[in-house]
Amino acid sequence: MAPSTVSYGPRIRVISTALMFSIMFFTVAYYQKATRAVSDQRLPPLYENFRKGEQELTHYDEYRRKPIKFFWAPNHPTGWGNVMQDYIMMSLLAHATNRSFVFNDYVWNPDSSLYSDFNGKLIPSRVPLSALISGPMVGSELPAGANSSRAVSRDFFRSVCPKSTVLHVPDINTDHLRYAEPAKVVLDAWVDKINSINDPCLQLGQKNKPIFEYWFYGQKDRLLSIWPSLSVSPAIVNWKWSILIYDAYENNRHVFDPTISPPVVEGAFNTTSNDDYNQLIPGLLVLHVRRGDFEAHCKYLCHSHSDWNAFNSFPEFVDRYPSLQYDEVSNGDQCLSRCFPSIEQIVAKVKQVRLESKEPLNHVYIMTNGAVLWVEKLREALLAHESWDVITSTRDLELTWEQKFVAQALDMFVAQRAQVLIGNGWSSLTSNVVMLRMAHGVPPNSNRFW
Repeated sequence: MAPSTVSYGPRIRVISTALMFSIMFFTVAYYQKATRAVSDQRLPPLYENFRKGEQELTHYDEYRRKPIKFFWAPNHPTGWGNVMQDYIMMSLLAHATNRSFVFNDYVWNPDSSLYSDFNGKLIPSRVPLSALISGPMVGSELPAGANSSRAVSRDFFRSVCPKSTVLHVPDINTDHLRYAEPAKVVLDAWVDKINSINDPCLQLGQKNKPIFEYWFYGQKDRLLSIWPSLSVSPAIVNWKWSILIYDAYENNRHVFDPTISPPVVEGAFNTTSNDDYNQLIPGLLVLHVRRGDFEAHCKYLCHSHSDWNAFNSFPEFVDRYPSLQYDEVSNGDQCLSRCFPSIEQIVAKVKQVRLESKEPLNHVYIMTNGAVLWVEKLREALLAHESWDVITSTRDLELTWEQKFVAQALDMFVAQRAQVLIGNGWSSLTSNVVMLRMAHGVPPNSNRFW
């Protein structure tokens, strides 16, 4: 009998195919890592698609034919937290005067350059506002019953208003208004002045200081007087982040919620997600931890007795501004523990907040500019003291090249939806998140501070 024969051809083909796919997989993985490694060598994005979208909003043709009144405040401060505050206040003023709010870019450097140097790295000098947010502030539909017109871009405003009436801020903002009156009185004075002007094309002086200067946001007794009007304004009630931020969130949902599996293919996300962006993420504790050069800034804030941002100072909150007389030995340390807490102080506060929370807190997200090694030490310290399902941070995010330069908005979106937030009372970023949480009905006792 002839010996039996076995055909190895099919097995070899299967093994060869598997080997080929393995090689392809690891080649792609290596290429992706290599691409990320050299990504910092690329020029920052200029967000042309977002800018093009701002130039082609659907209501522009109608607004060229209708007698629309506009209001443009070009004199914004620097830094996203301060810029966001000013945009919100100026959109409130436009809405109160039944004018179309004119929005501009988020400007880091107004010198007309494409790129700026930030700590030795190139960043975009200007980012279209619609790359950060969406909603009424960048021209989306207004809610039913709103009397003002939809927002328009600066370029559209200039095209229909080659000449405009210029209001100079010092002409209305007397020293008494600037330093003594509540924000509501300041707003009403500006509403009266703007309503007395018939010219549909109205703007503030480009070299003027903002109507509400940055230090105004630290005066709770004055600024919170505007909250009843601000909390129901279209910009706040209908606040939305940009599609770029929502895409970044979808691709990183597993970082914020351990019940979500990471995407099978990097960069692919579930476009049919049933996640309700208006709901809190169950069990999520978000920590806002400023590091780096903020230490020197905190020493200045403590030494100068600077108060917290007003929207971090609602009377309903559990944690309050530390009313301390600063000295270098004792009270200075107490103040710094609230502004620039050590790892040990962070761990102690987290333990306290978790114990006091009415809702269970199971996982932590750390939004921070801290160095990777420092963040890892903090993660290990938190895990050493208590059990958590997972602890992640800003450093765990996978972002596209465009998302990388607006990532602060992603952190804010996640913090906005935290079951509990522990923020920095002196931070405008924390303040803006808390403002949105309060306006959207999040329980006040879920907003905590170091």
